[in-house]
Amino acid sequence: MAGRTPGTLAILIDGDNASPKIISGLLAEVANYGVASVKRVYGDWTGPNLKGWKDCLLEHSLQPVQQFAYTTGKNATDGAMIIDAMDLLYTGRFSGFCIVSSDSDFAKLAARLREQGAMVYGFGERKTPRPFITACDKFIYFDVLSAGAAKTETAVVAAKKPPGQAPTAHALPKPTVNVPSLDKAALGMLTTAVEASADEDGRANLGQVGSHLAKQSPDFDARNYGFARLSELAEASGILDVERVGGQVVMVKLKPRAARA
Repeated sequence: MAGRTPGTLAILIDGDNASPKIISGLLAEVANYGVASVKRVYGDWTGPNLKGWKDCLLEHSLQPVQQFAYTTGKNATDGAMIIDAMDLLYTGRFSGFCIVSSDSDFAKLAARLREQGAMVYGFGERKTPRPFITACDKFIYFDVLSAGAAKTETAVVAAKKPPGQAPTAHALPKPTVNVPSLDKAALGMLTTAVEASADEDGRANLGQVGSHLAKQSPDFDARNYGFARLSELAEASGILDVERVGGQVVMVKLKPRAARA
């Protein structure tokens, strides 16, 4: 098998299981990890269910893959995605796969791709079963993507305003996002990650803390708690002292237990 090209990704979307409203946020997120040279949406394109996806195929250069529903109650789309993922894997061209679905049927696929050394990025709803989430290297929730896409669209609208004209407040509806609080479980994972990454003085590089968090829980993401970056979450946690270099948080250290908020 030929060597994989670093940062070359394949996006495989379960069109029956994901809304086209996420596409802008999805592609923006995927761009953080590499270049998507394959972008496919799977489903039965003869029916009305994928109309929303049809409307955005050309705009985002998505390739529709037809999969007839052979019988009621069985999702043939899953099988088509799994077969294509394995075919793409064995071309040796892809360093990672983006599986867009909330279906637990893809847990085995994600595990198999990782066994072959490919990175797996999962995208789905918060109801996604844990087996699929934990089988991925990283898992991002749809509502996080929608929130990010809305911010980008608002910025674009503001940038298009004529000079001297103030941007219109609330020009776009804000997405409804249920942001969990930074609860005991999240603080526990953060504490464990800092302790595992710390040197003899108890200081830990924030980047290493983030890497450890991803290994603990692929769906741990600062955006899930309303923070744009891990550094913001660290500062707001109340359990960490932070050190800055050039205005950026680079090192963190657990506060003494008595001083933790």
